[in-house]
Amino acid sequence: MRAVVCHTIGPPELLEVRDVPPLQPGPGEVVVTVRAAGANFPDALVIQGKYQRRLEPPFSPGGEMAGVVARLGPGVTTLKVGQAVYGTRLQGSFAEEVVAQAEHLREVPAGMSFEQAAVLSTTYLTSYYALVTVAAVKRGETVLVLGAAGGVGIAAVEIAKALGARVIAAASSAEKLELCRTHGADELVDYSTGALRDRLRELAPNGVDVVYDPVGGAYAEPAMRGLAWRGRYLVVGFAAGEIPKMPLNLVLLKGAAVLGVALGECWNREPETFRQVEAGLGALLRDGRIHAHVTARYPLERASEALRAMLDRKIVGKVVIVP
Repeated sequence: MRAVVCHTIGPPELLEVRDVPPLQPGPGEVVVTVRAAGANFPDALVIQGKYQRRLEPPFSPGGEMAGVVARLGPGVTTLKVGQAVYGTRLQGSFAEEVVAQAEHLREVPAGMSFEQAAVLSTTYLTSYYALVTVAAVKRGETVLVLGAAGGVGIAAVEIAKALGARVIAAASSAEKLELCRTHGADELVDYSTGALRDRLRELAPNGVDVVYDPVGGAYAEPAMRGLAWRGRYLVVGFAAGEIPKMPLNLVLLKGAAVLGVALGECWNREPETFRQVEAGLGALLRDGRIHAHVTARYPLERASEALRAMLDRKIVGKVVIVP
């Protein structure tokens, strides 16, 4: 079996594709033949030892995938060999096969491709959890999405629109903003011009109700200043590489709420809430109100290129690794 292997903590260029021993499922586990694996910013952090949880080499990166059940471990009765499934985990999906807990896998919805299913677990579930469960976005509210052309950004744009919100998409190029427009964004902001705060004043004189921020860095403070009274600021991630130091007087003056979005912790601590998130997202998919969108495909041999492009912010939309 071939797999992308991180044998030394460091940049994507250190990754190698190697032959590794066949996988065997333990109790409650299954082996899945991977048909597509989603590439996400946390994958690029994991291999550099910069993620919240550190993995010790050697390991295969890749936090989400879709494929076909190949082998069942002892005690597994909820799945069967040949079943199309998708799911998320911290490691292992950039490979021809992966071992996963059976309870962490879901059946691929009818009519959905493996590539589409592979991008559901991290980006769309995260954005649904953030906007619906954490921020409780209501119809008619205004949502600002930073990094809107990235994987979680596009998912946030689609889901916010499905909730009936007015969406302001912020990204760093005309190409990225055009993608946001095609996915439903009402207003576009090119923050590479450095005019984020001024543009927000034009588009939302009374402030935005929700900021969805997977970027951090220099964009966080002007976005916070653009919040309306009782606004909600969603901390999703730090793709810019810098954790911002926010003036807390802004939170006080705006009566704002700063809310962390930690889907993995929700999974661990609030399994019933997580099931509600899955059900809610599934309903939007079945109704055709959102569409999992894949913009680029890389083979295993080029997985390092995909993660490098992600770190260099050259990715538009969602990327999958196809074994």
